[in-house]
Amino acid sequence: MPAMPLLSILMLLPTLFASALAGECPDWSAPQAQAEMARLGETLARWDDHYHRQGKSLVADELYDQSRQHLLRLQRCFNLPDAAPDPLASARGPMPHPIAHTGVDKLPDEQAMRRWLAGKHDVWMQPKVDGVAVSLIFQQGRLVRLLSRGDGVQGHDWSRHIPALGAVTRQLPQPMDLVLQGELYKRLDGHVQAQAGSVNARGSVAGLLARKQLDTDQGASIGLFVWDWPQGPQSQEARLEQLAAMGFVDSQRYSIAIDSPEQAAEMRLRWYRSALPFATDGVILRQGRRPPAERWQAKPPYWIAAWKYPFSQALAEVREVRFRVGRTGKVTPILHVAPVELDDRRISQVSLGSLARWHKLDIRPGDQVAISLAGLTIPRFDAVVHRMLVRRPVASPPAGRYDAHSCWQAGADCDDQFIARLSWMSGKQGLAMQAIGPGTWRRLVDAGLVTTLVDWLELDTQALAAVPGLGAARARQLHDNFAAARLQPFRQWLTALGAPLPQGVPLEADWSTLAARSADAWQALTGVGGARSKQLEVFFATEDVQAIATQLGGYRIAGFQRSNDTAEQ
Repeated sequence: MPAMPLLSILMLLPTLFASALAGECPDWSAPQAQAEMARLGETLARWDDHYHRQGKSLVADELYDQSRQHLLRLQRCFNLPDAAPDPLASARGPMPHPIAHTGVDKLPDEQAMRRWLAGKHDVWMQPKVDGVAVSLIFQQGRLVRLLSRGDGVQGHDWSRHIPALGAVTRQLPQPMDLVLQGELYKRLDGHVQAQAGSVNARGSVAGLLARKQLDTDQGASIGLFVWDWPQGPQSQEARLEQLAAMGFVDSQRYSIAIDSPEQAAEMRLRWYRSALPFATDGVILRQGRRPPAERWQAKPPYWIAAWKYPFSQALAEVREVRFRVGRTGKVTPILHVAPVELDDRRISQVSLGSLARWHKLDIRPGDQVAISLAGLTIPRFDAVVHRMLVRRPVASPPAGRYDAHSCWQAGADCDDQFIARLSWMSGKQGLAMQAIGPGTWRRLVDAGLVTTLVDWLELDTQALAAVPGLGAARARQLHDNFAAARLQPFRQWLTALGAPLPQGVPLEADWSTLAARSADAWQALTGVGGARSKQLEVFFATEDVQAIATQLGGYRIAGFQRSNDTAEQ
């Protein structure tokens, strides 16, 4: 079925939005609400028009669906009349269909599927092929007319493409007159929907069919899945058998009778993870027997429903833009979004990667963004889908505020970088303390117990136990970890402090000797290049780092003690 004409979209409230957005409405004035919704409506209308008149999908199908739902949610929030544009406003063509194309209700989850199946018999399941819906009109066994779905009642004549559609059965074994309904799809080799997604299959076919003419290769890339024979035999089994005999074998191959909700769920998952010759976006459930075709209407009937696959992209509303400062001073913008679900994962934030990228995209609270999963686990920002008219200000860190040698102590605007330094220090690449992460360090910093990078060396269990959220047992564990860290070798301490030492460079000296080295002296060592030698010189010469080294000498950490301190021992 086409990407944009979603006749039942007004009746759908996906679980995604039910859980993430229910009961949460923007704090807008009435004029702003009207203006924002009008703009979103214009965007939807533009997407519809490009798809129906030009065969171009400006946005992924699932993002379109979710954007339309977002508009409906806003209308409910502000108790405004339905202003959503008719998705089929530009779809209607001049050619009437012999039999109307029905819509299809969308089932948002397994519970809805079970409710739909309750009390129904003779139910069949097919893949919901991700293509472009058409009517095929045969006369005396020959395909003579091909009509786009349009608004379900009238479509556009695509019959000019029939000679190029080499992969489509155009001549029946018998000289029959009949009307079929089906999906023209992009032919794919071993496509696994769970892994590859939709690969813009629907948009590709729509774009080809919008052309004035197709060449042989383009036509051969298009397949046909017949999903209904409106005036065929009464039983679905008989229809499928006769369709296969006519040459439409996929209709029978990819149809199965369903006896239970469990079987439906199992089959849906199997098709989602199996190699198929086309992209799919869910499954279709249909009763084998239905009313006569002459009574069909261009709206969702009771005897057919779609159960779509999980979103591969989620539309998320930006709640806040925060800026995380890392150990080396890199600033990473983080979008905090209204929680959404992707592949059973609840996503509430996503990284933009760099401050420059945020400046270029200019994302503000209220904007709608597309999020997917990279490697099936890591939230990934994909694109801005819709921007707010009223742009809320966002204060970002000034250029040059943070670098590799800022925030060696706790202080105003320094918490993120300072805690990142502490986390690096306690991590496996540093002093390898067990079960000490950013949360623990933040508690100690907030309690005022750690203000420099090594203050924790003088904390006793009594002071630690007094920190909110720790307790006596955790305090003893921390104290043991801190005591063990004292015994780490000099080189490990340097790494923990963030010294840019290349692997394999020998270190037989103490702090004072290393701090006296020039960049040229560092570069004379095997494995130290020009850039690294300058970094090392700057690191050891940094006043804050020297102060930390002095502290460590006072705590009698190996390698940091002055020569007279060592002699006194």
